[in-house]
Amino acid sequence: MVNVALFLRRPLIVTGPPGIGKSSLAHRVSRELGLGRVLRWTITSRSTVKEGLYAYDAIGRVQDAAASGALHGSATTAGRLSEDGSAADAPLHGGSDGLHGLGDFVQLGPLGTALIPRDTPRVLLIDEFDKADTDLANDLLGAFEDGEFQIPELSRVRSRMPEVEVHTDDPDDTFVVRRGRIRCRAFPFVVITSNGERSLPPAFLRRCLSLEMPPPDADRLAAMLAAQFTGGEGSERAAMIRDFLARALAGGTLAADQLMNAEFLRVSPSGPGEASWNRLLHSLWRRLDEVGSA
Repeated sequence: MVNVALFLRRPLIVTGPPGIGKSSLAHRVSRELGLGRVLRWTITSRSTVKEGLYAYDAIGRVQDAAASGALHGSATTAGRLSEDGSAADAPLHGGSDGLHGLGDFVQLGPLGTALIPRDTPRVLLIDEFDKADTDLANDLLGAFEDGEFQIPELSRVRSRMPEVEVHTDDPDDTFVVRRGRIRCRAFPFVVITSNGERSLPPAFLRRCLSLEMPPPDADRLAAMLAAQFTGGEGSERAAMIRDFLARALAGGTLAADQLMNAEFLRVSPSGPGEASWNRLLHSLWRRLDEVGSA
């Protein structure tokens, strides 16, 4: 499914219970294919497509204009905000038309950074999509299908500033935007994680690929623990895995990292004593859908 998503240039929706490794899939693909740092966009109920594409700090620009004007003794330190809040008329020192330093106040988001034209794709992780507003899925379709977007604050000054250097989601990195538009060359590998708590619009699902990650069985859990911890193999680990699976099958939601926490304490030289071990497991393996309940 990963290969199909790469070839077809389709986002991959990965579903499964919490803690199963859905987000880790994006990091694994990026590492194995040498695609660099994973761009992560964590979704909330207030997330919008514009947030993922870019942010323009109009207030910060006005404040910078005021500070610059005061520093240089200017009587007019800042112009009024335009109707869209762009502060396009705010004069900044070093540029009489107020355009100097415009790119300092434009920050590309994870999605916008993923669409920067490159020879190789970036990996974009859109995490916890279940929390999204109902309109976000439909709004994302345009960005995924077009593979490009426009920054209006830069487009309307393109005749005077055809190239503007802006900040990206990568630390200390910048990109030169030409004529206010960004268009990808290699479509990013997009991983969208979901716990399956809500249904997605059919139009969105039709343009994506789906991969369901089932809960790990005893052999996979044993392999996960063996990969993370040296030593500790034997009957005690096998018994703990059986107890964990039995508790998971009894109902509720348990995550694999809850088992890893228990194993870390079990093999630690300064771990808990046998007398408190069962009580500790009861707390460590508390069902996730019970946490916070009365």
